[in-house]
Amino acid sequence: MKRFQSKITGLVVCLAVAFAFTLVSRTAKAEELRIGFLTPLTGFFAQIGKDMRNGFQMYLDEQGGILAGAKIKLIVEDNLGKAGVSVRKANKLIRQDNVHMFIGGLLASTGYALAPVSTRNKVIYIAPISAADDLTQRQKKKYPYFIRTGWTSSQPSHPFGKWACEQGYKRIATIGADYAFGHETIGGFQKSFEDCGGKIVQKIWPKIGTIDFGPFIPLIKRDVDAVFTLMVGGMSLAFPKQYKAAGKTAPLLGGGTSADEFILPSMGDEAIGYVTSLQYSASLNTPKNIAFVKKYRKLYGKVPSYYSESNYTTAQWIHEVMKKTGGKWPGRTRFIEIFSKIRMDAVRGPVYLDQDLNPVQNIYLRKVARLKQFGYPKAELWNTVIKTYTNVSQYGDIGRAKFLKQPVYSRNFPPCKYCD
Repeated sequence: MKRFQSKITGLVVCLAVAFAFTLVSRTAKAEELRIGFLTPLTGFFAQIGKDMRNGFQMYLDEQGGILAGAKIKLIVEDNLGKAGVSVRKANKLIRQDNVHMFIGGLLASTGYALAPVSTRNKVIYIAPISAADDLTQRQKKKYPYFIRTGWTSSQPSHPFGKWACEQGYKRIATIGADYAFGHETIGGFQKSFEDCGGKIVQKIWPKIGTIDFGPFIPLIKRDVDAVFTLMVGGMSLAFPKQYKAAGKTAPLLGGGTSADEFILPSMGDEAIGYVTSLQYSASLNTPKNIAFVKKYRKLYGKVPSYYSESNYTTAQWIHEVMKKTGGKWPGRTRFIEIFSKIRMDAVRGPVYLDQDLNPVQNIYLRKVARLKQFGYPKAELWNTVIKTYTNVSQYGDIGRAKFLKQPVYSRNFPPCKYCD
């Protein structure tokens, strides 16, 4: 009998140990947060992609790879900056790597391609860069697991159009990359500019990736007060050089990527005076940004771009969520709920999400100047902040209800009613 009781006792102990081991294993597994990261590391947009990855990785490194007790497993995939490749890689991250969320995408077209993957698989998709307007506007209900931490294409353009009108500009020509991001950025500027009495008198659409603007620059009307551009990648470097070489003198205004910090080190005096709008400038004179710029530059040998800051802030935002859960994965619905209520004191400034999960934040009007900054000994090109608009939503001054009744900005909306 004693031998039988001893065996039973031993069995109970073994089962208890096994149960405890299983519980510990499950707890340890729950504390690993698996994040997929899609970014172009080769091809036309490789440098931008590296800025994106570096920003996110920098924050993780600052935390020792652990966010509120959760060990981060970051799985980076090169999507070549292409929508089709992005979809394939996202499916791999979901099905093979079993990620809790995936982050990334660059072009607006990539965002439009990835959002349905998120819905279909019920996996969170966070977009720090892909600025496709309608993902957080008319189509938001289709994408319940989509969160944006960056901006919509047209968001910085709304206050910019009003500013241009206030400067006395009456007639403006636009030239921009012929795809969703270009259409939406220019569309937002046109809507705001014309609402306050200005006129867009010409719209020129070179294809994305154009670096020879010889066929386009002569088309720009001579009697315009300014030219509004939307350039990306190598286009940003090529256009102002060729514009000035052609003897054009009308001031250049542009979407943020036309003269972002990622391209400024390669630009020359042709960029001086270029005014652009965005939610970040590396020249922000705040302690948080100065520290960020100096550390990033020390690590990566360059001034951070908005691509870097937006991904750094995204990692910080995820950290704030995990703090609320004690480092445990709360499930996708609860994660989004917590995420949506956090107000961030980010490098770019104060930021929070609206009801459609898009940031409400400062928009900075930035003017390129050559100067010494933050104690660096050499005069360099910086996007100096000339005006700050606070608490700018994706709907601008139009208001959500009225905004959503109009079509998404496109090649044909707003119509160019003052064009010849």
